[in-house]
Amino acid sequence: MASEDIAQLADTLSRIRVGDGELSYKGLGLKLDDAESVAELVRDIRRSSDLRALRLEGNTVGVEAAQTIAKALENKEMLQRCYWSDMFTGRLRSEIPTALMSLGGAIMSAGARLTELDLSDNAFGPDGVKGIEQLLKSASCHSLKELRLNNCGMGIGGGKILAEALTEGHRRSSALGAPLRLRVFMAGRNRLENEGASALAKAFKVQLPLNTAFLCSHN
Repeated sequence: MASEDIAQLADTLSRIRVGDGELSYKGLGLKLDDAESVAELVRDIRRSSDLRALRLEGNTVGVEAAQTIAKALENKEMLQRCYWSDMFTGRLRSEIPTALMSLGGAIMSAGARLTELDLSDNAFGPDGVKGIEQLLKSASCHSLKELRLNNCGMGIGGGKILAEALTEGHRRSSALGAPLRLRVFMAGRNRLENEGASALAKAFKVQLPLNTAFLCSHN
């Protein structure tokens, strides 16, 4: 291995932070395509016995890589916070829902209870919302307090899918005696237009506490 490669690897490793239940690969600019490319990340996830937060912002994750990461998350029941913004740069839009379904499926399999989910700045469109639809309806999101979906290109269709998922999540959680109560919701720059924004307004009508921060532009 050339000396410059070693130096680059050392710099990358120095920016990986593990501690206080948080594993951060934030802003490393990694191109994670396959199982081999996420071997180190998977190792760190498996070694984190008290993993509560996983930061993957600023990297680009392909389908196989996401599926491999998901396998490592299947027993991480303590996971609460997923900071996954700007995570699919350069990926085909058709790849993103599959990747998201794999990651969401792992969270549900683990029985984790999320409090924060940030998927902002991922241009996944309405199909991307379908990729997190089941997760948002599931018990893993009944405890969700903060949901950020800024600049995801959801459009009217995605806004309606999201509204239905949140409404169903609220219905299911209410049936269990602990209704979903988001405190922070961000979904600006999504081209929701009046139809998408109105659908979300109806979804939040029954579940917004007084101290909620709400940003949902229809542009």
